[in-house]
Amino acid sequence: MSDTAAARDDNPAGNNHPVLLDCCGGLNNIDYSEMDVTLMEGLLRHINFHDSSFCIAVIAIIFNPLFWNVVARWEHHTRSLSKLFGSPYLACYCLGFVIILLNVYRSHSMTLAMKAQAKWEVMDRTDVFYAGVALMVLGTLLVVGSFLALGFTGTFLGDYFGILMDEKVTGFPFNILENPMYWGSTANYLGLALIGASPVGLVLTAIVAVAYKVAIRFEGPFTDQIYQERNHRRKLE
Repeated sequence: MSDTAAARDDNPAGNNHPVLLDCCGGLNNIDYSEMDVTLMEGLLRHINFHDSSFCIAVIAIIFNPLFWNVVARWEHHTRSLSKLFGSPYLACYCLGFVIILLNVYRSHSMTLAMKAQAKWEVMDRTDVFYAGVALMVLGTLLVVGSFLALGFTGTFLGDYFGILMDEKVTGFPFNILENPMYWGSTANYLGLALIGASPVGLVLTAIVAVAYKVAIRFEGPFTDQIYQERNHRRKLE
């Protein structure tokens, strides 16, 4: 019996819809051993995950957003920093200065890790280099634009100190994407990795992106809650 006849016999009489065949027998029958993982193997071959500079960079990447979220929430609940410095503005400026220093150290540690490990010839090309330059220009534009739109206290968690903005910022670069400060910073690190043809830079940039993604999941709802409480107090007044 031909395949066509077999398909027709399996189809009930009067049903004109063709029988859908299970391509490849489903995903379970795909032979993943035939996948080409040469590029990934080449990337991982150039990375020493046990190198001390790599480990320090990873710790700095994870520590930074954890630090400022813990300290800012503690301040929001206790107002301890505002009491210590005698002003929520001064307390916010001091925390912002510490965050800047931590971010400078994070960038320094990532740069050291990239320099300590081998370049990858696949990335060591002119087009990759200029793509990295373009990403750094874009990232800097997002970071600077975000800072100008939010101001110092808006950038460095002023909401947690009770320094609230009158309305949500919707201008550039917030009209392009949410959290432009974070993603602009990530673009800068990716650009730096491409310019340096650094495979370990790509991995560290991926860790930065994950760390920021986690931070956003915690910061976003909490910040919304702060403004909802403010709006509720205004209604009661």
